Amino acid sequence: MLVAGVVGVTLSSAVTVRPLVLAALAGAVLLPVGYLIYRRFFAPPGKRFARAVGSAEEVAVLMHPNPDPDAMSSALGARAVADSVDTETTLYYPGQIRHHENRAFQTVLDVTFQRIDSADDIDEQEVVLVDHNEARGFEGAEAINPLAVVDHHPGGGTAEEFTDARTDYGACATIFAEYLRQIGKEPIPPDDADGTDRDGTIPPRVATALVHGIQSDTKHLTNGCSAAEFDAASFLYHGIDQDKLDRIANPEIDAESLEVKARAITDRQVEGAFAVSDVGTVSNADAIPQAADELRRLEGINAVVVLGDNDGAIQLSGRSTDDRVHMGKVLETAVESVPMAEAGGHARMGGGQVPLDHMEGLAPGEGLTREELKARLFDAMNGAL
Repeated sequence: MLVAGVVGVTLSSAVTVRPLVLAALAGAVLLPVGYLIYRRFFAPPGKRFARAVGSAEEVAVLMHPNPDPDAMSSALGARAVADSVDTETTLYYPGQIRHHENRAFQTVLDVTFQRIDSADDIDEQEVVLVDHNEARGFEGAEAINPLAVVDHHPGGGTAEEFTDARTDYGACATIFAEYLRQIGKEPIPPDDADGTDRDGTIPPRVATALVHGIQSDTKHLTNGCSAAEFDAASFLYHGIDQDKLDRIANPEIDAESLEVKARAITDRQVEGAFAVSDVGTVSNADAIPQAADELRRLEGINAVVVLGDNDGAIQLSGRSTDDRVHMGKVLETAVESVPMAEAGGHARMGGGQVPLDHMEGLAPGEGLTREELKARLFDAMNGAL
């Protein structure tokens, strides 16, 4: 009887213990799997971006051609996140940095961007695209398969590991401000900074750059912005170097930019509330969007496109405050018949370029005269295309 009792107790204990063991084993397997799923799909995007760039020892951060303040500040934001996971970064751009604000950005904040002419100029294997979602504007761009894409423009470009495209945001810099907050970084006042980047802080240089990027792409938080831009600016506020921000936003302007603005206004063609202006050859491509901004301010003009020749292509820059005119779609539609032309953007602003060889029919295609291009721009704004 005693033996039977002992056996009964042993069997009962085994029956009780076995589910506990199985549960423990299941937990040991499922918890790590669940954590990995959370990290990859449900963690805040800032942490997922950090994990993506942290998977490489070094990454190339690539801006779009002729980068603007939003692209440049986003590149610095990407570098700040990469620094937190000990990943080395190099910041690249194709085209030119000629706009007076953009040159002041580099000088005042003491940052270095490397210019490229082809994909061979990028040393790193892994590439992160900021403020655009498809590499363009240089030889071999089509072969770039990015590790990560962070953007606020429309488009179908995606990345191998991480894609975050928010077309409802006014600036890409806003996204990077959120990333830094999500990984636990806090802005540090300029007076408390000692010239070194401390763990857990956002250096004043980065906070100042991001705020300038947000202000630049939203016309000082007055156009095309969302609530996220105000939140980001508020978060970064205590880390801004006010003197440097003012020097970047209000630099001296070169004579050519003023001359191009004058030509755009003087030589404008107007149809109703729409204007197109051809400013001819310019050495500074950034003078074209500056001229578009000025032309749009004329009373009675709601949508404008300024075009000018630079670096073997007609550069296009458009602005619109007319709800009937989605400027990105207008430019895309106007140049879609020209081989190798590219254009796009938001409802309020857009840009593009058309190779002169294709315009003149020297390359494949029948060509298109400048007058025909201007007519197509007016038709697109009028909804006739």
